[in-house]
Amino acid sequence: MMSKPGFFSKLGSGRNRSGAATALAPISATDIHARVELLNNFEDLRLGWFWATDSKGRLVYLSNSAIEVLGGDRDVIIGKSISDFFVPDRADDPDKAERPLPFLISARNSFSDLPARLALPDENLEVWWSVTGKPQFDAEGEFVGYRGAAKDITATRERERDASRLAQYDGLTGLANRHRMEKRLTATLTAYKAAKRSCALMMLDLDRFKQVNDTLGHPAGDELLKQVAQRLQKVIGDDGEIGRLGGDEFQVILPDMDDRGGLGELAQRVIQMISQPYSINGNRAIIGTSVGIAIAPYDGIDAEDLVSSADLALYAAKGGGRGQFRFYSSELKEGARLRKQIEEDLRDAIHQEQLEMHYQPLVEAGSHKVKAFEALMRWNHPDNGWISPGVFVPIAEETSIIVDLGEWALMRACRDAAEWPSDLGVAVNVSAVQFANENFPSVVRRVLEATGLAAERLELEITESVFMADPHATKRMFDRLKKLGVRLALDDFGTGYSSMSYLSRAPFDKIKIDQSFVRGATEDNSSNAAIIRAIVSLAQALGMITVAEGVEAKDELDLVTSFGATLIQGYVFAKALPQAEVLERLQEGRFAYEIVGPSKHRAERKTVFRRIGVIHEDHRYEAVLRNLSRSGAMIEGILNVPKGTDLVLDLGEGQLVVAKVRRSNEATQGLEFETPLVSDGADGLCTRHRISPYALAAAGMPLQALPPGYYPLVGNDRQDGPKSRPQFMEVQTSMGSSRSN
Repeated sequence: MMSKPGFFSKLGSGRNRSGAATALAPISATDIHARVELLNNFEDLRLGWFWATDSKGRLVYLSNSAIEVLGGDRDVIIGKSISDFFVPDRADDPDKAERPLPFLISARNSFSDLPARLALPDENLEVWWSVTGKPQFDAEGEFVGYRGAAKDITATRERERDASRLAQYDGLTGLANRHRMEKRLTATLTAYKAAKRSCALMMLDLDRFKQVNDTLGHPAGDELLKQVAQRLQKVIGDDGEIGRLGGDEFQVILPDMDDRGGLGELAQRVIQMISQPYSINGNRAIIGTSVGIAIAPYDGIDAEDLVSSADLALYAAKGGGRGQFRFYSSELKEGARLRKQIEEDLRDAIHQEQLEMHYQPLVEAGSHKVKAFEALMRWNHPDNGWISPGVFVPIAEETSIIVDLGEWALMRACRDAAEWPSDLGVAVNVSAVQFANENFPSVVRRVLEATGLAAERLELEITESVFMADPHATKRMFDRLKKLGVRLALDDFGTGYSSMSYLSRAPFDKIKIDQSFVRGATEDNSSNAAIIRAIVSLAQALGMITVAEGVEAKDELDLVTSFGATLIQGYVFAKALPQAEVLERLQEGRFAYEIVGPSKHRAERKTVFRRIGVIHEDHRYEAVLRNLSRSGAMIEGILNVPKGTDLVLDLGEGQLVVAKVRRSNEATQGLEFETPLVSDGADGLCTRHRISPYALAAAGMPLQALPPGYYPLVGNDRQDGPKSRPQFMEVQTSMGSSRSN
């Protein structure tokens, strides 16, 4: 059967069936039949569709092929509002149109190539149309509806999305890249400033990642980064967006988070997860991470300031010994400057004899007699006073200084120990950098020969981080050291890199139980006691002795002793002493140590000395903060404050703490906090929440990140009505004089 010739068949050739040329037959603008046939053919080719509405926005026409896409029932579709067939734009969709379709139609605006997603029964199916429309008016100027066209742009959109994804996401890990994270952070902070919302930012980089690249190769490093990304996604989940900025740097945006307690816990989970061993092509790799945290609007209003604050916090976390988190504070800027100064001064410290070695006794659990001393380095800086080894040792490890520093410490400790009775040993800490140095056994041998100390009296304390290097090289180093006759101790056992395989492979003589397990082990509901018992049992099974570090109270001493710990180290017996005091005690024959620590462990209370604000009712006083714990503090400077009085401490930088007076003696008060403080990631404490800069702006201060110092009585500066009279007298504790406020 011969088909009826269509419109295109009429135009398809300029010749008749015999092949002879025919005259051109153009379509006239008044040839309605031909034009309709042309439109029908266009619709049948599914290159696009036509639609029309009445004045109320109801569909009066839609191409058949478009109706098939929407469900195929013309009677249901015709008469509905055209907006019903498209998914509304999400407010958080970065690709949404500037003006949504319903708005344009209600405003009777023309629009062209507007992307819109069809509302289909299967929500997982994405079909996108490009919609064009123009309002129509009758001769009297009355609006009669829209006439328009549409076409399927799904494939084009997918290609654009793929191209956009390549531009916004890291090709190795699949995480957002630096460009996307910068864009998202800027957009988030801009929107959140208007809405007065908070947003936290975490900055991370990997500790010892370079060593994995160097020992296992770059393909292994790439695989490690993929696994790190997967672990981060597991910890963060839907709470934030994770990005890889490049190399081993990562960033996490956490909307609506400003609880520093919760953020600290999250950072700790990240650190623990990242620090677990990795299996890469049959090899075992161990890394760690450091985390810096800043929160908008407290630590920065815009993206640049917030990133800078988080970077400073990360820098401080790495400087504090790695494997730690830090919150930003204004003090970190000064800390960064000081850290740079320390790095410069440390090189001269050895030659100018600013460094000293102090010795803390390792006491036998049963007899309380000293069996050895641990050598602990001290630095008395001529300008900055005593600087903690927790500050300068990590700096030394990042430079070549650690090699000279480690050799000096080894030489000084062995020389001092040679003056002690021959049955007392000395333990010296060895950094992972020293341990990895091929010349280290030669250094040890040379020191022993120079000082005359018997090899069995020297004990090298090594942390578990040494096992992340080449396992064959590590084993060779252990073998070479044991041939010298020295003893080996595994320090800080259980703090992040523990593995039973270490103990079976390495020739350790001793395991040191980290003080983080001892601290709080006597408290109710603490799992630390079970961990200590397990470590002691394991060591006994392997024929190793154990040292419980950081024992400060008698109840802790009784606990670790009952579990079978061999040696005790901590303030319960003695702090580290200089060589002169050690020799004096030994010469007097005082080998046994008495218990000098408190009877019971209590929440750690930090001794401080700084001025703070104290708010009572409408009045603000100045006082000195003497000590601080999570649950309370001691202040000095306000006379005769009755027990039970409610106070608010202003600790600076927007930190307000509600407290109740529990003890009072003249100008000194002991306070209990309504809400416990949380760790700031360093050696300090901070409040969970702070005064919002938005509240300060409402009180008259400019909108800015929280500046250093103390603030006025935000929310309590009543302008209407009389203020109460001050009830207490403020005392100038530094000068001993008093004055009324």
